[in-house]
Amino acid sequence: MINVVIIEDIKEIREGLQMLINGSDGFICTQTFASGEEALDKLPGIHPDVALMDINLPGINGIEVVRKLKAQGSSTQFIMSTVYEDDESIFESLKAGASGYLLKKTAPSKILDSILEVYNGGSPMSGQIARKVIASFQQKDTIDDSELLTQREKEILKSLAKGLRYKEIAFEFNIGIETVRSHARNIYEKLQVQSRTEAINKIMGR
Repeated sequence: MINVVIIEDIKEIREGLQMLINGSDGFICTQTFASGEEALDKLPGIHPDVALMDINLPGINGIEVVRKLKAQGSSTQFIMSTVYEDDESIFESLKAGASGYLLKKTAPSKILDSILEVYNGGSPMSGQIARKVIASFQQKDTIDDSELLTQREKEILKSLAKGLRYKEIAFEFNIGIETVRSHARNIYEKLQVQSRTEAINKIMGR
């Protein structure tokens, strides 16, 4: 069972998400929080696998909650659930340590898929969000400017930024999954990072 918590100040949304998760096989949500302060106080003692985190919370916002918890060494994977599509919110969330970013209008089935994906090491994003991340890469020319990476590694990194899983990347480039894993390891080593999220954050921060 994937243990999920929800941090959301709107009661109807909070309860709706909890019902969705508890009504689906393989998922459980026993805790919900209506504020960032409550999450900061109680999350470290719960150790959930995944947290759906609203950004626009009363008091301390969701981005700051993620930043503080990640600084404390939290192993929880955070998916930002929000109405915001602006670049600053997206990138600040990812830099804070979020592993995914979904719009609140995302279909219920996609929310469940995203929880499972982030639990398995992926970085789920709504299609609109993924396009904004890629656009940022292209506008800054960050990937092309990185002389450390080969052309194929740059292509793999772009696919990783879209949130694609290894088997999807393998299909896209008609290569084996182990080849994708090898490219990913090389990317992480060259950028001196440990994960997909850290690689994206490092490129965006350049």
